[in-house]
Amino acid sequence: MTDTAQAPLAVKSAGRALEIIEHLATTEGQTFPALLAELGLPRSSAHGLLRTLVAAGWVEYDVSSKRYSLGLKAWQIGQRYDGHSLLLESGPALMRALTDETRETVQMARLDGVENVYIAISPSPNPMRLASSVGMRLHAHATGIGKALLSTLGDDDVIHRLHQVAIPRLTARTITDPDDILAVIEKGRDVGYFVDDEEFIEGCRCVAMPLTWPEETGVAAAVSITMPTSRTDERWPHSMVEPLRRTVLRIRTGMRLHGLAPGN
Repeated sequence: MTDTAQAPLAVKSAGRALEIIEHLATTEGQTFPALLAELGLPRSSAHGLLRTLVAAGWVEYDVSSKRYSLGLKAWQIGQRYDGHSLLLESGPALMRALTDETRETVQMARLDGVENVYIAISPSPNPMRLASSVGMRLHAHATGIGKALLSTLGDDDVIHRLHQVAIPRLTARTITDPDDILAVIEKGRDVGYFVDDEEFIEGCRCVAMPLTWPEETGVAAAVSITMPTSRTDERWPHSMVEPLRRTVLRIRTGMRLHGLAPGN
């Protein structure tokens, strides 16, 4: 068999291996039957893929529980990624200060396709708060921080990305039409901030602003303040806009001091 004939099989196997790793990153461990069912993997090749991933350290297998989980190699490789290291130089300390001021959860995220991926979180000290974690991915069209991230792109790019995926309706308030989403983004650009008014989760609100743009840093990033609807006052979202704006400006100032000078 020629190399050309083997290539499609090799690419397919690589894709399935990556799918296993990404799936295990979202769970606390999976049995072999569960992996087959949830990923739709063929039994004939799944055993071989898992053996290879375990041998390479990407996946670990617990003999007692018969569960597969993410391996140490994934952590090692992840530690070497520094695509947003500059954001994390100044961001977390200032995010904690904003949480101290507002008593609410502050998050920083990057854009990946049409999803926001959280890279830093300062949780609210209140017992009722958003349950989120670094690495979590959410639909950008339904979150304030996601809309802020999409706003850093050109309109044609936004529409193109939205048309490439199924846009789910998560609550009665979720906007799903790409043109309507773009209109909301354009309005947010005009006023300087973006909101999620129970569009992702009922009973939860968010105010967000862009932090960096791809053309200036190569990275689309944004910051948000998230809280239960029951804790928002009659001035929301305006009561959170100025504290958030100050924090965004301070993070950008910190980035300049660390060697990057994004425009204001």
